[in-house]
Amino acid sequence: MGIKIIKREGGSFKDRIYLPAILSGMKVTFSHFFKNLKDTSNIKTLNYPEEMPQDITSRYRGVHLLTKREDGSERCVACFMCATACPAECIFIEAEERTDGVDEKRPKIFTIDLLECVFCGGCVEACPCDAIRMDSGIFSFVAQKREDFLLTKERLLSHQSMKDKEC
Repeated sequence: MGIKIIKREGGSFKDRIYLPAILSGMKVTFSHFFKNLKDTSNIKTLNYPEEMPQDITSRYRGVHLLTKREDGSERCVACFMCATACPAECIFIEAEERTDGVDEKRPKIFTIDLLECVFCGGCVEACPCDAIRMDSGIFSFVAQKREDFLLTKERLLSHQSMKDKEC
């Protein structure tokens, strides 16, 4: 009938009790433990949050920010692409008509709920105007109340990009 029977590996008693694997793992753990116990200067510690990590890549997704044009107006045209692409549905936008002639509309209300956000970056990829980004350099966001985790348009515009900070 064409059935092929394949013999399973690891059928011996020694393999089934996992004892050799556990002992080899403990050997590695204890070798590091005793090495660090003898010479504590090799232990790499970081006094977070007083010291910020320096090895964070440029691809790391921090807290969101809204970018501005050269004239100081916000780039967002309230196209709702970021809110549509967001799998967590944590972006809330209410549009209003724009009177300065730059674009048709702009966001009257733009809110991101950081407690619902999964920091996937889908909003950044979906934005056609490069209006929303996640390179603020804010890696830990601590607050006491739920309302503090709601980032309004004003707070998002006040965040500065890490690229702008380097210049």
